[in-house]
Amino acid sequence: MVTIYDVARLAQVSPATVSRVFNGTSVSAEKVAAVRRAAKSLDFTPNRAARSLRRQSSEVIGLVIPDIENPYFTEMARGVEDVASEAGFSVVLCNSDSQTEKESTYLQIAIAEHMSGVIIAPASDRTRLDGILATGRPVVAVDRGTTYDIDGVVMANRAAGTSAAESLLAAGYRRVAYIGGPQEIDTAAERAAGWRSAIAGTVSDADAEELLRFATFGVDGGRQAMEELLALPAPPDAVVAGNNLIGVGAIQVLTEHGLTPPETGVAVIGSLPFTTLSPTAVTVVRLPARHMGVTAARMLLERIAGDDQPPRTVVLRNELQPASAARG
Repeated sequence: MVTIYDVARLAQVSPATVSRVFNGTSVSAEKVAAVRRAAKSLDFTPNRAARSLRRQSSEVIGLVIPDIENPYFTEMARGVEDVASEAGFSVVLCNSDSQTEKESTYLQIAIAEHMSGVIIAPASDRTRLDGILATGRPVVAVDRGTTYDIDGVVMANRAAGTSAAESLLAAGYRRVAYIGGPQEIDTAAERAAGWRSAIAGTVSDADAEELLRFATFGVDGGRQAMEELLALPAPPDAVVAGNNLIGVGAIQVLTEHGLTPPETGVAVIGSLPFTTLSPTAVTVVRLPARHMGVTAARMLLERIAGDDQPPRTVVLRNELQPASAARG
């Protein structure tokens, strides 16, 4: 389906200029002619209902994320802002702290302030989008899925869990544990499922349950779960951390116990934001957070401009960077 980005490229103008032409905003006659020629050539017709809503909205989009202190989400926000700025939109960044009450408040503000649309990383499986969707404003979910029929951009989470665990097994570790975020968050559950599929056959089902921990997505969650795992009668010799901050917490505890990687194997899903370890000591499954933000912003702007194709979900690939340091 032809989008405003296709029209902008052919007309050699910005997507914001294309949007202004079809919204009746003042644009030079030369650019109007170029845009209309390109649109005609590509058989592009903006959705009238969306155009009507657009005129009642500000050139502002909301971005609601659960943890502004997590570099993963700030990197994603940068991708959103880059695309929005190019198109002439401003971004309002909202931190929900993974609380549905705060999240709901921000969504109400988006409605009251006539924001053109919202990109949201849902706080939990209880996230409610009924109110803003009822206004006709587009919403794109990022990182996590929802129960709503809307656009989304997610990581290949099960594959991330599988490749992280398989990398540790290939390095010679045998009791590979997993620490994930809250079980009700689909990213945590899917990454755990990938880990479980990788270790099947290396440990019993009972051991797999013992080696599985769901915690918070923060450093404290990683610390607490790692302490619990080390207290087991048969502790793991390696662990998969379900996100970057969990990885930091797990590594802190291992270091305090004299088990600094690669003495104990560690694979982290997401790039470590800070660590005193050599980068070669830890396996990392890199997540393209910035690309996620870029993709989500483009999808949202296309909806704002009138794209009415059925909702779609984009799944982004991960990149495995195995540890290269040898065990002691």
